[in-house]
Amino acid sequence: MRIQKIIYWVATALLCALMLYSASFYFLETDTVKGLFESYNYPTYIVIPLAIAKVLGVVMILWRRNAWLTSWAYAGFFFDIVLAFFAHQQAGEDTTTTLIALIFLLISFFFGKTVRA
Repeated sequence: MRIQKIIYWVATALLCALMLYSASFYFLETDTVKGLFESYNYPTYIVIPLAIAKVLGVVMILWRRNAWLTSWAYAGFFFDIVLAFFAHQQAGEDTTTTLIALIFLLISFFFGKTVRA
C-alpha cells in the first residue's frame, strides 16, 4: 500500500503542477495563447475560463471532499488533455507532453480510488 501511495502522490503532484503551469501561462500570456487557439481553430473566448477551470480542478483533486466534483475535475482534465493532444497532432506538433499528462491523469485517478478511498 505504501508504494501505491507514493505512485499516487507523485502522479497527482505532477498532474497538478502541469495544470497549474498551463493555467498560469493562460493568465500571463493570454494574447499568445489566443493566437495558439486560433491556429488550432478553437475559440479564443475560452482561454480565461479554461484557466480558471484548471485551477479549480486542481483544488478539487487535492481537496477530495466531494467525490462527485472530484470525478468531474478528472473528467474535465481528461477532455482538456485529449483535445490538446488532437489539436497538437493536427498541427503537426509534438504530442509527448499531452501523452505524459494523460498517463499522470490515469494513474492519479485509478490509484486515488484505492489510496484515498
